[in-house]
Amino acid sequence: MSASIPQILRSRSRHFSAPRTSRTTWLSNLWSISFQRCSIRPLSSSPSPPKTLHSDARVPPKSILLVNKLRTEPVIQGIAALLAHVNKTYPGVKVFHEDRSDIPNGVDVWVPGANSEKIDLVVTLGGDGTILHASSLFSVGAVPPVLSFSMGTLGFLLPFHIDDFAKALETVFQGKATILDRMRLSCTFYDHESGKTETDDVAWQVMNEVALHRGSSPHLNTIDIFVDGQHLTEAVSDGVIVSTPTGSTAYSLSAGGPIVHPSLSALVLTPICPRSLSFRPLVFPSSSSVTLRIGDRSRASAGVSMDGRGSHILNPGDSVTVQSSPFPVPCINRSSIVEDNEDERQGEGARPGKEDDWVRDINNLLQYNATFRSKALLRHSRT
Repeated sequence: MSASIPQILRSRSRHFSAPRTSRTTWLSNLWSISFQRCSIRPLSSSPSPPKTLHSDARVPPKSILLVNKLRTEPVIQGIAALLAHVNKTYPGVKVFHEDRSDIPNGVDVWVPGANSEKIDLVVTLGGDGTILHASSLFSVGAVPPVLSFSMGTLGFLLPFHIDDFAKALETVFQGKATILDRMRLSCTFYDHESGKTETDDVAWQVMNEVALHRGSSPHLNTIDIFVDGQHLTEAVSDGVIVSTPTGSTAYSLSAGGPIVHPSLSALVLTPICPRSLSFRPLVFPSSSSVTLRIGDRSRASAGVSMDGRGSHILNPGDSVTVQSSPFPVPCINRSSIVEDNEDERQGEGARPGKEDDWVRDINNLLQYNATFRSKALLRHSRT
C-alpha cells in the first residue's frame, strides 16, 4: 500500500522558511550586523561567532533560577557556596528554585508557565540531564541564558567546573559572556482516528532528540517518513530518531548517526537498527519539517520519547511532525572566562580552555578517534 500524506502535512506552515534576498541586500545586512556586533568575542574555531550576552543594554541579571540534580553531598556543598557568593557579591539578585522537597534555604519558589516570574539567568548544577530538564521548564517563549556547572556523570554540555563559579558569574554580570544558541525542536502530533491535530506544539520543546521506537513490542515498526510533505521512504526498523546538532552526540550517535557541530542549524534523521543496509543517516536544513507516520502495515504501535522521556503512543495512521523551534537554548561558553594570558588547562573536559569547547569535548569526553589500545591496556601489557 502506498503511503498517504498525513493531513497535517497538507496545511504545513512555512513559518521557518528563510526569505529570499538579493545579493546587494544580503551584503548590506551583513555590513550592518558587523558594526552592531563589533564587541563580540569570537571562538577561534567556531563556524560562526557566538553572540555576546546582553549585547544591547548589557544589563546585569536581576533574577537567577537555580536548577540542580538530586541533592547529593557535593551538590549540597556546591549550592551553599554558590548562594553565599551571590548573596554577598550580588545582594540585589533574587534567586529562585523549583518547588521541590530539596529546595535550598533562602530562595524563592518558581513555577514554570506563561505567567511565571521573569528569569534573567539559569544556573544548573548537575549533568547533561540537568540542562535538558532546565530546557523543559521553558516550553513557552524564549529561554534565558544558561550557565552550567559540572556535577554529573558525563558533562558534554557543561562548560564550567563548579570551582570556577565565581569567575563565571563575574563574567556574566559584567556582560562579557559569549553564548551559543543550541537549537531545539518543536513537535506536532496527529491522531488518525479522531482526525485531530494537537496544535499546542509549544508544550513540546526538545533539546536533544525525538525518538520513535517499538518499545517492548517484538515486532519492527513500519514508519513512513516525509520531508517537507514529500514521501522520503518507508522504514522498517526498531525506530527512527530526529535530533538536533546538540543531540547528535547522544542517542543518535549511539545509533550510528553523524556528529554535528552545535552552532549549525540542522535536523539529523537516524534509523534505529533498520532492516536495510542502505538506510543511512541524513542531515536536513533547519527550515525542513520531518513527519514520522506509523504505516498501515505496521504490526504494532510505537512509543515517542523526547529527550529520553516518554510522551505519546502512536498507532497505525498516527504521526508526529518535527521542525525547528524558534526558541533555542542560549548556553554560555567556557571560553568566556579565559583570559588572554591564561595558560591552557589540561585534564577534564569541564575545565576552561582557549580552544573551541566542542573540539575539546569530543576529544576529552567522547575520546574521538581514540585507538583501540587504551592507556589502561597499555599499562596492563607492561606488567
